[in-house]
Amino acid sequence: MFTRSLLLIPVALVAGLTLSLHGLALAQSPSFSISIRDNQFVPSELVVPAGQKIELHVSNERAAASEFESNELHREKVVPAGQQVTVYVGPLRPGSYEFFDDFNPKTRGHLIVR
Repeated sequence: MFTRSLLLIPVALVAGLTLSLHGLALAQSPSFSISIRDNQFVPSELVVPAGQKIELHVSNERAAASEFESNELHREKVVPAGQQVTVYVGPLRPGSYEFFDDFNPKTRGHLIVR
């Protein structure tokens, strides 16, 4: 019984360390914000760092729902009128990634990854 208890200590330490590092990695994800207003994204171009997972806050300032969508980022998320959603993307390679409002396809923007 004593031996079994000693074997569980390293397992618990490794599990705790793994969870701590995972939480630290999530806490360090850079965060960016864009808004949808007057049928446009503000800003229409957003520069983000390459090689990192990012947290993108999308606010809809319109009186109707919008849908943040990007074929290149493989994301789509409805943003109810007057509300905000969070979209996680990346890590991404340097380049330009287009996104749009699927409910108003002329409303377009770009993530510029550097």
